[in-house]
Amino acid sequence: MKLHELANYGLEVRGDCDINGVVSDNRDVKPGDLFAGVPGERVHGARFAQDAIDRGAAAILTDAAGLEHVPDGFPVVIATDVAGILGSVASLAYGEPTKHLRSFGVTGTNGKTTTAYMLEHILSKLGSTVGLIGTIALQIAGREVPAKLTTPQPADLQRFLSQLVHAGGSDVVMEVSSHALAQRRTDPIVYTVAGFTNLTQDHLDYHDTIEEYFEAKALLFSADKSQTSVLWTDDEYGSKLHERLLDEGRDVLWVGRTIRPGMGWQVEGDASFTLTGHGHDPAGAGLRNAVSHGDRADNVYECRTGLPGEFNVANAALAAAMVLAADIPGTRDAIADITPVVPGRMEVLAKRPRVIVDFAHNADALEKAMSSLREDTAGRLITLTGSAGDRDAVKRPIMGRVVAEGSDVFYLTDDDPHSEDPAKIRAEIRAGAEGLVEIVEIGDRAEAIHAAIADAKDEDTVLLAGRGHETIQDVDGVEIELDDRVEARAALARRHGQ
Repeated sequence: MKLHELANYGLEVRGDCDINGVVSDNRDVKPGDLFAGVPGERVHGARFAQDAIDRGAAAILTDAAGLEHVPDGFPVVIATDVAGILGSVASLAYGEPTKHLRSFGVTGTNGKTTTAYMLEHILSKLGSTVGLIGTIALQIAGREVPAKLTTPQPADLQRFLSQLVHAGGSDVVMEVSSHALAQRRTDPIVYTVAGFTNLTQDHLDYHDTIEEYFEAKALLFSADKSQTSVLWTDDEYGSKLHERLLDEGRDVLWVGRTIRPGMGWQVEGDASFTLTGHGHDPAGAGLRNAVSHGDRADNVYECRTGLPGEFNVANAALAAAMVLAADIPGTRDAIADITPVVPGRMEVLAKRPRVIVDFAHNADALEKAMSSLREDTAGRLITLTGSAGDRDAVKRPIMGRVVAEGSDVFYLTDDDPHSEDPAKIRAEIRAGAEGLVEIVEIGDRAEAIHAAIADAKDEDTVLLAGRGHETIQDVDGVEIELDDRVEARAALARRHGQ
């Protein structure tokens, strides 16, 4: 791309040159890149313009305030809102990759990662070369690179999408966080299908209220962000969003079910896709359900998942409905079994005792995980968790109460304390659980994992919650290698004398 082409989009351009790529981190600049000096909360990114130039930047994108950091006569693009325009500029520089892709975006408090992996699983079975963007990794056709953010920064995102197109990709599945939507990281993508899992209290350190949090999530379903919406409406905010989109005349489908004591999951209401016939697989291999679209017999789609937990039935139904909404031939067979391997999401490490690692890090996710495990735990349910520092402290006593009410033993430990006092975090969690359950408090997480597994009897279940796939613990800025799965396997080996 030539720099002067950006003038066609209403930007002020001074000078001209060839642009090979776009970056917003000066440390990542390669010769020929356009460096975006984005104003930040504390430091203006344009302050690093000279370093970017020294590394080979061909031009600078910034605002009027950032111009003072750009040498006179150096090629520059001036925008009023650099952060807002960055995604569009990067898209142009990389050949507008989303024009060549079907795109699926998933948002919600819990279930984004599992639903995204389910979508990738289904699309791959349909013969697509799929890109996956999310909390765990960036992935092209199964090849993974660790992800820094659930949704990458705009320039990084467009570069990845370009790589996917050049690799022959036809589909991309993205977890879309509320932070990314509020910060316009996904602009200018218009998703083929956008999906909503649920919304519960979380991230109130960033969004002041749950309503603000909801409005950030709802941005994904606006007319300029998605073509078709698929919503899980057995959720207060999913139902609210559904009503809003209907009022706006949007193309919206919804997935629902109802639970009646002793009757399981039944058809009710006029949901576009309804879960029916839900239950445990007779062979004990997992859960099954049917997704029906309307009343016609040929519109009933049988599907199952081997992932534990009724919430994973909801995730599977949403994923199936999203692919059905995209009208891709062969979907009926592809959704018959939706059992991807999702690192750190209800990941079973052992059966006697049953040891499971899950990312559940808020009250709603913990309650659902414990409830699903309680159903087929003959002995005690032992839950180990903590809470991250420097964020949403309000949820800590709520998490403590939920764990206390759902477990027989609560191993209270550290997560990522960041700059907070770990003992203070544990005390705030403990305040919600005190007197309700047996509490074993061990700050050192690795030690706590070993103790919990040593304490378990063969018929017990041990849930290691909060960190899932994560491998680094941040303690006051010091990064420590810590993987719940590695520690659990070591504890199991010690238990069995290996």
